[in-house]
Amino acid sequence: MRLSPYFKLTEGGDSVFNVEAVKIKFGFGAIREVGAEARAFGMKRAAIYTDKNVAELEPVAIAVDALKKEGIDAAIYAEVEVEPTDRSFKASAEFAREGKFDGFISVGGGSVMDTCKAANLYATYPAEFIDYVNAPIGKAKPVPGPLKPHIACPTTFGTASECTGIAIFDFLEMKAKTGIVSPLLRADLGILDPNSLKTLPPLVRAANGFDVFSHACESFTARPFTQRPAPPDPTQRPLSQGANPYSDIACIEAIRMIGNNLVQAVNDPQDHNYEALMFAGMLAGIGFGNAGCHLPHAMSYAVAGQVKDYRAPGWEQDHAMVPHGIAVIVNSPAVFELTGAACPDRHIAAARSFGSEISDVDENEAGSLLGRRVIDLMKATGIPNGLTGVGYTEEDLENLTDGASPQKRLIDNAPLPVGREQLKDLFKKALAYW
Repeated sequence: MRLSPYFKLTEGGDSVFNVEAVKIKFGFGAIREVGAEARAFGMKRAAIYTDKNVAELEPVAIAVDALKKEGIDAAIYAEVEVEPTDRSFKASAEFAREGKFDGFISVGGGSVMDTCKAANLYATYPAEFIDYVNAPIGKAKPVPGPLKPHIACPTTFGTASECTGIAIFDFLEMKAKTGIVSPLLRADLGILDPNSLKTLPPLVRAANGFDVFSHACESFTARPFTQRPAPPDPTQRPLSQGANPYSDIACIEAIRMIGNNLVQAVNDPQDHNYEALMFAGMLAGIGFGNAGCHLPHAMSYAVAGQVKDYRAPGWEQDHAMVPHGIAVIVNSPAVFELTGAACPDRHIAAARSFGSEISDVDENEAGSLLGRRVIDLMKATGIPNGLTGVGYTEEDLENLTDGASPQKRLIDNAPLPVGREQLKDLFKKALAYW
């Protein structure tokens, strides 16, 4: 591969990467077209998945009205849990089975879209819940075939779940996050309407923005696809295939757009670019949907799954929760300090796109440079100061390490090998940054 020396062919490594395209409709007012799109998919009875908060907002009303105008019967499921669990996935699947729907519409954030994917899967191909869940926690059985049509209408911009074949949840008995991964889970269409972002509270915008950055930066600095072992069956090449020329293009632009817009979006809610935020999220979704994230996300699943009593402003306060974007970014500066040595030019390029001054930068400082820029923007947008900011102490390091260690799919996608002790050291360095 001559496009970049980063993709130098290696013995036993893959020489091919997949491009998984996603169909997107983007623009102000786009959600008003959901009815016509549902009709085109042949829907006559659709399930609308959302959560209790979003159910009261304009996007759901618009979607319901658009479906009615096309003569499509719609039933609303508003019981989606923010940061879903195996319990809530099972309940959503039961609703889908009983409703005998021929299509699905999700209106909400990543939790809603992921829940809708899971409901569609288990209603279409019933199985024991553990069967489709990622190994080593689950059996990782392949999805048997195509699902029913799903139109995803995000009302946040962080998760990019409309672009990916991933559904993430908290496995309650293990106090860990895991998920279900398959190209067949990907929505058939994403409808991205920037108007939907106008009601997001400031810290939610910050968490969404850092999730976008994390998707893009982790994918950009992931191990190259040429260092991942070539699959014995080419049809089973994983979604987390590693950095590749296609994902690079989307990732670096997503980093630039978030770097240019995030602080203003959080601190000046009357004057920020909703269109840029949503477009950056889409680009990052395309990027990590074709490359995969690595250590910050692997660590985040333990941070979210073992939460004690942290409650973030802007989210429901009736239960403890570390929102996903926060759970990811509190780990990132520590990770980049380590991974910078593996691909310094990529860490420097990411830092430049994120807004760092890079003149006369020594390659040995690449990871530190990127980490410092992340810390500066964390401070500027009200993100908690590392793991201590969300309620953890040094006494929690063993449990956090135990919780993150099973995330082999993500850990193996890092640009350098990371063992258990290194993982524990990363958690220790992530306790506080200032």
